[in-house]
This record gives sequence, C-alpha cells and structure tokens, in this order.
Amino acid sequence: MKKPQVIVIVLSICLVAAIFYFGKTTATSSSTNKISDNPQLSEISIDTILYHAKEQLKAEQVTWLGTLEQSVIRGDVKSQQIEIYHQLAHFWKDSAKIFEPYAWYEAEAARLEYSEKSLTFAAHLFLDNLRVENNLQLKKWKALQAKDLFERSLKINPQNDSSQVGLGACYIFGAISETPMEGILRVRKVAEKDSSNVFAQMVLGQGSTLSGQYDKAIDRFERVIHIQPGNIEAILMLAEVYERKADKTSAAFWYGKAIPLMQNPALKTELQKRITDLNK
Repeated sequence: MKKPQVIVIVLSICLVAAIFYFGKTTATSSSTNKISDNPQLSEISIDTILYHAKEQLKAEQVTWLGTLEQSVIRGDVKSQQIEIYHQLAHFWKDSAKIFEPYAWYEAEAARLEYSEKSLTFAAHLFLDNLRVENNLQLKKWKALQAKDLFERSLKINPQNDSSQVGLGACYIFGAISETPMEGILRVRKVAEKDSSNVFAQMVLGQGSTLSGQYDKAIDRFERVIHIQPGNIEAILMLAEVYERKADKTSAAFWYGKAIPLMQNPALKTELQKRITDLNK
C-alpha cells in the first residue's frame, strides 16, 4: 500500500467517525465529477452543483423535485419552508445518494431555523466531507459553506469551543485563504485554553502534517492518544507522520496499534501488508 493510500484510509476513518457522531449519511459526491477542477474558472455555485446532480436522475425524479422546489418559493410559513428543505435533503441523501445537494438543503434549513444545534450539524457535514474532497473548487465551496454556518452558530454562542475550532479548520483544510494562519491561531487559542480538547489537538496535528512540521504533528497526536488511547484516527495519523519522517520502526509500531481497533478485515489486511513492507 502506497503512502497516498494510507492517507485515504485515515481520512475515510475520519469521515466514518463523523457519520456516527453527527448522523448516518450515505450520500456520495459521484455526480459532481463533471465539475471542472480549474482554478481559472469563477467560483462554483449551488446552481451548477444542482444542475450536474440532476443529470444523474430519472425524468420523473426531476419533475418531482421541481414541484417541491417551487413549493419552497410559495411557502410563507417558516416552519413549512424548513420542512420542505428537509424533504429535499432526505431525497438527495436517501434516494439520489449525492452529498452536495443533501448538505446544501440541510444548511438552508439550518439557516432558516437559526438554532445552534442545526447550524453546527450542517457545518460539520461540510467540514468533514471537504477533507476527503479532491476537486479544489468543490473543496473551497464546501469550506465557505461550513465557514458561514460556523460563524452564524458563533453569533448565537460565541463560547462554543468546538465551533471555534471548526471555523479555524475551514481555513486550514478548505483553501479559502492564501495562508491557513488565521485558522491555526483560532484553533491554537482553544488548545491553549484547554489542552484536553481533542478536536483542537487533532486539527492542529493535521495542519502541522500538511505543512510538513512533523515534530509538531507528533506532539499533537501523542497528546490525543494520551487523552484517548483508542483514538484510531490519531494513531493512524501518528503512524503516517512517522512514515513521512522515514522512521519506519515507529511507523510500523503505530500501524500495529491501529489493527486491533479496526473492524474492517480488509483494512486490517492492508495495514498488515504496510507493516510488512516497512519492516523489510
């Protein structure tokens, strides 16, 4: 297994963990493959995303969606509009299994409802997904959606450390600014106030990994493992960092620590192969 494959496993586990924490999601991003990943083009819009997503649907589904979308415009009661947004979200999640429209309509419902719980739920949907997004335009779009939702949530509760970290993570992972420093400083502030904040430590560790500051990343992931010895995401990231540092012995050790924590036999096999390669 090559290094990029290890990273994919780590990020997939991150996403799976998020699914179990924030709610089961089966939606994927398959319909957005037609969106060009060209930085010279203007920013992507939800209209473009919906257009390409609907290309994957049957004619009767498109007709039904059009009727439901029009009912949002005609609705004059907020509770009715929120309910329609949820209906649209559930269609894209359960029937079409396409992530972007699902998350968008959850976000629209949250913006209209304007509760801390709904806003942070929708924000984390985007944040968790953008970390495994390869299309730069979509990554930026998702980061901007998450940023907006976290900012709205923080207006309701400025003391929510998780939302502060989430907002910082949008800058670190979302390619929405030339430098991630604004995000790093925001997350670091939370970590300095509460060193046991696992979310903050993980984001800082991942940010350090992306910037090649491997020793700092190791320190962050070790802190997480000290707090949560069974945190498989931190264990795999720590192994990945050691591998990047060409410390094969330590990398193999930590990959080995991850194997008993995995439920998926295929992943166990792949990691065992990786350990064998590292020990050669």
